[in-house]
Amino acid sequence: MPTRRASAVWEGGLQQGKGSVKTESGALNTSYSFGTRFGDVKGSNPEELLAGAEAACYSMALGVGLERAGTPAKRIETSADCTIEKVGEGFKITTMKLTVRASVPGVSADAFQKAAQATKEGCPVSGALKGNVKIDLDAALV
Repeated sequence: MPTRRASAVWEGGLQQGKGSVKTESGALNTSYSFGTRFGDVKGSNPEELLAGAEAACYSMALGVGLERAGTPAKRIETSADCTIEKVGEGFKITTMKLTVRASVPGVSADAFQKAAQATKEGCPVSGALKGNVKIDLDAALV
């Protein structure tokens, strides 16, 4: 299986410093700062990147699970809200809230909820977060 790579550079102190992050594919090449991470300054931050990874992984994994069950999805839309909070002297990513809306012809509401919950436990990014970040799920058929 492949290993994917990204790199980041940080220059300066916490509040006045600046950083950049890029992926090996070139799909991502962006900057970040204290203001983009903890304030309202436009720009990227590690939490939105993690939220994007979780949303993408979850959607794909749910699609696989539904397909294997014989009810392939027409569309799965997942949004992820990644929360970072001050905990003690530092900061911690505390919660990932997933909101999933899916169009799945022929699936019952119960079967969909089972698949959605199983995906929350089984997708690779959720697995990486498990035990460290609370994952909330709001999944519904549309």
